[in-house]
Amino acid sequence: MGTWTVKLPDIGEGVAEAELVEWNVAVGTQVAEDQVLASVMTDKAAVEIPSPVAGTVAWLAGEVGDRIAVGSPLVRLDVAGDGNTKGDAPSPSAAEPAAEPGAASEPPPAAVPPTRPAPEPPPPARASPPAPPRRTGQKPLASPAVRRRALETGVDLRQVRGSGPAGRIGHDDLDRFLAGAGEPAGGSGLRPNETVEEVKVVGLRRRIAERMALAKRTIAHITYVEEVDVSALEDLRAALNREKVEGRPRLTILPFLVRAIVRAVAEQPGLNAHFEEEAGIIRRFGAVHVGIAAQTPQGLVVPVLRHAEARDLWGCATEIQRLGDAARAGTASRDELSGSTITITSLGALGGIATTPVVNPPEVAIIGVNRMQVRPMWDGAQFVPRRMMNLSSSFDHRVVDGWDAAVFVQRIKALLEAPAMIFL
Repeated sequence: MGTWTVKLPDIGEGVAEAELVEWNVAVGTQVAEDQVLASVMTDKAAVEIPSPVAGTVAWLAGEVGDRIAVGSPLVRLDVAGDGNTKGDAPSPSAAEPAAEPGAASEPPPAAVPPTRPAPEPPPPARASPPAPPRRTGQKPLASPAVRRRALETGVDLRQVRGSGPAGRIGHDDLDRFLAGAGEPAGGSGLRPNETVEEVKVVGLRRRIAERMALAKRTIAHITYVEEVDVSALEDLRAALNREKVEGRPRLTILPFLVRAIVRAVAEQPGLNAHFEEEAGIIRRFGAVHVGIAAQTPQGLVVPVLRHAEARDLWGCATEIQRLGDAARAGTASRDELSGSTITITSLGALGGIATTPVVNPPEVAIIGVNRMQVRPMWDGAQFVPRRMMNLSSSFDHRVVDGWDAAVFVQRIKALLEAPAMIFL
């Protein structure tokens, strides 16, 4: 038997450390080659770390939320053969009690290399009785596959007793619970739920929290709400979608809005800009890199539609669809999630009447799309049904005056209400 140390690899240029966001294994877990050991995050891109060899997990580097330096040990595996870790340079934590919960005492660190037992300690740990019930509020330990299955079957994992290492819940535990063997005591009917779940703020959620706190702490926001009659735009969109052309995606309102923004910032370049506060500089960009805020299972990310000024309506639609799919699948690259010069945010059908978007620093403007609905509008002689939509847009009031913000939004409104102008 030998020890194989898996180190945190270099996961991006200029990245010195990464945040540990999920363990996919526990001490005592047998892993196969290429099986995912953990997920780490840098900036807004999550990266899975696979195992280069098959073996049994003997040691883990830390807890979810810890920051691990590139090149540092992440996982140690007991493997057949010599492994890749020399016996004269072990980590002091390689013999932590977590790997040998049944041991009464341990040799001093200096005695570990020559006297390290090979296969004997792990079997008792795997053969130990099921872990005791979790304390109230303690988060259950389970793999993503088990969590997904529990969600699909309507099972609260906090009520399932885990038989794996550290009380980890496996598919067998879930099977027993579904069969009734693990059904919690008590009669049927309503009963109080006094559980309290503590959710550690890590990974993307921590990044979002930091960015939102920075934006609200440093930017003096001004929000401008305007209603837009999109009846003509919706008629045009429906007509274009009826023309089925191979390779063309269905048009949403976003490509039209992107093209309207391109036209508007050409007249007001100060809105397609970054404000570098410390340097006291406003950087106005000729390139229009539009961030499209997208909700994913992990949280909000902002993939970037680059060079919108060089794309036609269909080109914008194709790239928006591709970026959205990549963001939701978690495969978007770091370059695809950075570098925006102005941002669009939309909640789709949940958009509400009005919102107060938060500017994405160092940008100075964000355009919010609200829910579209039919409203009675006065045409000078009578009320007529029109498809209306509000735009809720926020600006960095330190460098964008209210007048300029209003002129910008009114220009976008004019282009959307007379969509033929977008193509001129």
